[in-house]
Amino acid sequence: MSDDHTRVQEFFGARAAGWDSRFPDDGPAYAAAVAVLGLREGDRVLDAGCGTGRALTPLRAAVGPAGVVVGVDLTPDMLQAAVRAGRDRDGRLLLADVTALPLRSRSLDAVFGAGLISHLPHPAENLRELTRVVRPGGRLALFHPIGRAALAARQGRQITPDDLRTEPNLRPLLAGSGWRLTSYVDQDDRFLALAVREG
Repeated sequence: MSDDHTRVQEFFGARAAGWDSRFPDDGPAYAAAVAVLGLREGDRVLDAGCGTGRALTPLRAAVGPAGVVVGVDLTPDMLQAAVRAGRDRDGRLLLADVTALPLRSRSLDAVFGAGLISHLPHPAENLRELTRVVRPGGRLALFHPIGRAALAARQGRQITPDDLRTEPNLRPLLAGSGWRLTSYVDQDDRFLALAVREG
């Protein structure tokens, strides 16, 4: 396992048990972001870096009982918290690395990634892995329940021009990974970038 993966596991593992109680009001933001993703009954969707599974319930509601919902996370403690919260009823949970997914190529209709991009060790390469598992025309949502400025203030830091989530940085990053950015919102109450898989 790489040092990047170890750091991610240590960071989230130490916080897993109290994660949902730290952010109790995020549910509506997750539901709204999933709604914008435009999923249909029977779609197959991945929650990449699913954490405690807060997106799984709205994802299941969007794709219905005939759809497939898979939540993948690198941190066992986060997946255990998802099970304790009963979210495993809404999707299949896999302990796996989103940078090397145990999924067939072009097997999904969409990927939802909450807070994901800032934890990818090699963003361009890792986004190409998400491209691999989504069919052409499939969708990607990169989401955070608060915007970049609000998140930076919460963490006691400043936004920098090299932040991957700025639109001028994110658009070419996605394009180089097989995605076309179609919508970008960065407000105090949410960050949401939507993209479509090219080709």
